[in-house]
Amino acid sequence: MKNKAVVLGSNYYIGLSVIRCLGSQGIHTVAVDYSTDGTYGARSKYCSEQLIAPHYKKETEAFVQFLKDYAKAQDEPPVLFPCHDAYVEVIDTHLETLKEDFLIAQTEPGIQMRLMDKMQLYPLAASLGVRVPETLSPDEPNLMERVAAEIKYPCAVKPADSPAFMSVFHKKLFIADSPEALTDALKRSKEAGFEMMVQRIIPGFDDHMHTFDAYMDQQGEITHWATFQKYRQYPINFGASVYTGQKYFPELYDIGAPFFKKLGYRGFAEIEFKKDAENGAFYLIEVNVRTTNFNTLLNKIGLNMPYIAYCDLLGKPLPPKAVIEDLNIVFQYGFEDLLAIRDYIKAGQLTASQVFRSLFVKKAPSIWDWNDPAPGFMFTGMLLDKVFAKFKRR
Repeated sequence: MKNKAVVLGSNYYIGLSVIRCLGSQGIHTVAVDYSTDGTYGARSKYCSEQLIAPHYKKETEAFVQFLKDYAKAQDEPPVLFPCHDAYVEVIDTHLETLKEDFLIAQTEPGIQMRLMDKMQLYPLAASLGVRVPETLSPDEPNLMERVAAEIKYPCAVKPADSPAFMSVFHKKLFIADSPEALTDALKRSKEAGFEMMVQRIIPGFDDHMHTFDAYMDQQGEITHWATFQKYRQYPINFGASVYTGQKYFPELYDIGAPFFKKLGYRGFAEIEFKKDAENGAFYLIEVNVRTTNFNTLLNKIGLNMPYIAYCDLLGKPLPPKAVIEDLNIVFQYGFEDLLAIRDYIKAGQLTASQVFRSLFVKKAPSIWDWNDPAPGFMFTGMLLDKVFAKFKRR
């Protein structure tokens, strides 16, 4: 196929998985980064070329022009694949101008930003009949009294912009177990310039986290989908997936499919739910509008989402497919899963025997692949460099 695939961000395993999903189908893949540091995804044998572009945030206009200039020089319009929320933000903001030269799944400017911004997401979801956790704004009158009466302690203090918050505080949110802790969390967040919300924590261990992953074609039909259950996250309880299994939950389709169709969404997206351990209801936690952590698992169960999108945008859609059986395959990000296991056991949330039993399951690793070992070797080298640097500082 003559249309190249431009993959934004090869310094994380999401970009690597997209490169592998497309390159293994014979597609010319182009890794675009702002630096060569840590870009282990570009070491894949499935990566055809790597480009160094202006920084997407520090030089946004130059970055967009760089992409457009590259696309104009090609025989056919490339397909654009963002692999980080920051890249999605740039594409969503400049969607109309980028669509002049690229094939992009989304058709409506602003829709992805509304789903990424939790201040907009929760009212939107509630208006479409999807349960969301009880949420209060810090500007609410009598906030402390309302939290005590409606939200209860401990409560979550969550940012509207999770990726930016994570880059500053190295966590997804603050947990407040008292009015004093809530006041402190809101003060620290405000000083850092973040818009926050106070939210009820849905009861249940991490295995109550579930996702609905789907592709909506250019006609707005949900053509490919599957559901998943998380088992371990890092940081534990409020982190990213490090050990997640495919498991069929038809009720997630019943909630997620109408939500996306009413929105008029196009392309791949994922809704993350938490099942309330007390009432059994599923609550929407967040929506991911780009390829997610366990893309290798999606590919392993027969849903090569990047290739599905690529073919759809070229007007050659693949046959619809839904995974409606349990295949007993899990995604694992080995490095952070080890850290998570340590913390779960230390906190008394998992036992060693529970962890041991989980090791004997067919896996879709995040990075390592014997058929494409170079990224794994580079990633291992990066980890060792960090360990040695930490040792020298002692």
